[in-house]
Amino acid sequence: MKSPASTLLAEVRTFRQNHPDVRYVDLIALDIPGHFYGKRYPIEMLEKVAAGSPLKLPQNAVLLGVQGGLFKIGDYCFNDGDPDANRRLVPGTLKPVSWESQPLGQMLITSDGTEAPIPFEPREVLAKVLERLQHKGIHPVVAFELEFYLFDKKLDQGLPQFARDPLSDDADDQPNLHIERLSRFSAVLDDMAQTAKDQGIDITVITAEIGPGQFEINFGHLDDGMRAADWAALFCRSTRGVALKHGYRASFMAKPYLQFPGSGMHVHVSLYDAAGNNLLAAHQQQPLRHAVAGCLELLPHCMPIFSPNHNAFRRLGAAVNAATRASWGFEDRDACLRIPESAPRNLRIEHRLASADANPYLVLAAILVGLEHGLEAQREPIAPLNQDRSSGTDFPLEMLEAVRAMQHQAVLRDKLGAEFVDVYCENKRQDHLAFQQEINAREYRWFL
Repeated sequence: MKSPASTLLAEVRTFRQNHPDVRYVDLIALDIPGHFYGKRYPIEMLEKVAAGSPLKLPQNAVLLGVQGGLFKIGDYCFNDGDPDANRRLVPGTLKPVSWESQPLGQMLITSDGTEAPIPFEPREVLAKVLERLQHKGIHPVVAFELEFYLFDKKLDQGLPQFARDPLSDDADDQPNLHIERLSRFSAVLDDMAQTAKDQGIDITVITAEIGPGQFEINFGHLDDGMRAADWAALFCRSTRGVALKHGYRASFMAKPYLQFPGSGMHVHVSLYDAAGNNLLAAHQQQPLRHAVAGCLELLPHCMPIFSPNHNAFRRLGAAVNAATRASWGFEDRDACLRIPESAPRNLRIEHRLASADANPYLVLAAILVGLEHGLEAQREPIAPLNQDRSSGTDFPLEMLEAVRAMQHQAVLRDKLGAEFVDVYCENKRQDHLAFQQEINAREYRWFL
């Protein structure tokens, strides 16, 4: 069996042979707000790292706010000397970047699997959850769906403009689900899909969504939850790059228009044992009900993860499929947890609450913890929406309340890690307060 170093070295050398014009590779990882950070390495240095040379980046890069600033969080950032932390290359993720003006490569890096993982790194949080489930004989199968909007590349006084229909040059300002929209925007959509496939991502269904210039991309189901989250993260990066190349701006912003639907991150999860049996389908689907109950119990305490910024909370309560209460239902898109119709072998939960700009590693970790908690507690859920349209439990609808609900929740502190919960909640609180430190024109109109 090959060692990890020899496998990585072979991957880098094969890449160099196949892409001799690539001189640099971006080594990237996702921070807490869901943005990529990293360094651009000469390909020769990457080969040395693959062979075993240290790879270090500042630990506090994970703590960056939405605008890239650092917040004082406990002793981090300003009282710790800004130390470096080891990272490792993620095998199988070295791919060409086709949307830049010059040949380039990219590769994921992470602290998970190193001697001292960063406890609040999103990928490490998910890794710990997946490892614990595996030890319990629980094997998730996961598929993400991501909605996004296309806008004109140029903003109008900072505001987004509708994407231009390439056939008519008119603004695509009519919300609809027409299949012709896929044809009209086929050049950019096809490039997005092909670029994602070049990154190793299994793209399946493409849908023209209800909002103007809004689309949805579905990914294939994976029995590797970490890889599924990697796909979601990498797709966002490549899609933005491809859109710019075609003269558009792609955005996963949760609610860019008040009058049109927001963009969500839907996550399909099923659970299997080592023999391949669907755990949710056993005993007349009683484990499914327990898993639903666990998710609903923890959902109000996970809102800073599912709605990670001020704009994401605007999406909740919208007219189209965005709930304001924790609910579930069979084949019901108004529910936070939808149970799609399927054969027992494929029985799964579709978690529909998270916004498209949420961190996919943390979203999946929170969902899996809810399922795990439900299977352990074995409680009955509230009535599904199919039986009672008013069924549901309240959850926070603004950030500071949501942070308070998350920070001291015992199950989350235990299963996601107390250090992560404290760091994440303070990051979100500080980001929210920083966002509020600006007086906009409407405030002057109302109160001057």
